Amino acid sequence: MTMLPQEIIRRKRNGERLEAADITGFVRGLSDGSISEGQVAAFAMAIWFSGMSRDETVALTLAMRDSGETLDWSSIGRPIVDKHSTGGVGDNVSLMLAPIVAACGLAVPMISGRGLGHTGGTLDKLESIPGYDIQPSAALFRKTVDEVGCAIIGQTANLAPADKRLYAIRDVTATVDSVPLITASILSKKLAAGLQSLVLDVKLGNGSFMGDAGEAEALARSLVDVANGAGVRTSALLTDMNEPLADAAGNALEIRNCVAFLKGEKSGTRLETVVMAFAAEMLVAAGVAVDPVAGEALARTALANGAALERFARMVYALGGPADFVERPEQHLAPAPVILPVEAERDGYLQSCRTRDLGMAVIALGGGRTHPNDRIDHRVGFAELKPLGTRVAEDEPIAFVHAADETAAEHARQELLALYTIADAQPEVRSPILSRIT
Repeated sequence: MTMLPQEIIRRKRNGERLEAADITGFVRGLSDGSISEGQVAAFAMAIWFSGMSRDETVALTLAMRDSGETLDWSSIGRPIVDKHSTGGVGDNVSLMLAPIVAACGLAVPMISGRGLGHTGGTLDKLESIPGYDIQPSAALFRKTVDEVGCAIIGQTANLAPADKRLYAIRDVTATVDSVPLITASILSKKLAAGLQSLVLDVKLGNGSFMGDAGEAEALARSLVDVANGAGVRTSALLTDMNEPLADAAGNALEIRNCVAFLKGEKSGTRLETVVMAFAAEMLVAAGVAVDPVAGEALARTALANGAALERFARMVYALGGPADFVERPEQHLAPAPVILPVEAERDGYLQSCRTRDLGMAVIALGGGRTHPNDRIDHRVGFAELKPLGTRVAEDEPIAFVHAADETAAEHARQELLALYTIADAQPEVRSPILSRIT
């Protein structure tokens, strides 16, 4: 007997456990429109208040995965892997990670997103590259993954369409921050992409969506448990987002940063630590490396011998970008009209950064959206950001503003100065990798 939508809502509102068949039926109605927007909103709010068990969240995730197309990569003959980040500032890990592990023999069909709130979006960054197609045909996507080993593109309309409707309703009903709903939203799209293994970057700190350590760990645990329950080998790293991860924040600036990284110019940075840790996780999960030490050694070889840079160049060209992009990025990435140094106002150590506000400052420069249809200025942002713990002298630049005009540049300069605290004592510098969850 089919249960009425309002009965499913009532049971979840009252804290009862739902059967997988009830959840599947509700998601089917969500997809075909037979369940009203009001009922979907009530269902989301009931979950927000009452939560879901692991088995319920697995059922919700699988039902949303199966609401549309699922990809099959069995013909490729290489391990199918991916990575997802909960979002941060200067977090361009995916851009380097995908070609590094592709050069080590993995296949990475990476479905990425646009900027959300204060966080930058991988797709917005890639659209800095002239001609790069974030929505290629299914045939071109498959051909690129097969021949290059990686392709970073946007979600297609046929991939987990139930999530698209549910997310839109969550966004306007204050139910975005529900761990079961976040888990199902992220994983339904990743599972629809046909993955065999997945690594998750769950951010913690003042530049993340999860500022509380307990909340971040609960989300990471939910994602890992549900993904493994759905048959995809998954682990998560909790990483620090109390300062920008790269030394650049802004779309074209982070693409420049990516090319420099793949050329070996960012060794010893927090960014390198995070990229290598995730490369090692992916290679171990795929069975290519026996342990993280061996995985990192493989990744470092692919970076040092130029194989990872070559994969990135081939991916860009395959998806419509310039053939000589990595040789001449400056010719293809439009520069900002105004570049202004942000000079320290006193001697001392960079002690803290209001990272979320730095992300918002990039948006204020035009590097992100305040409305869904806003056009992005890919040229703007901050570059050469010095890491926390750095000793600076008065009038020494701690960063450079890239802006569309003098007024915007000066405003951003003053704002950035206010976001950093300079102190006499050197702060403790800790690893950006906080913990691992399996």
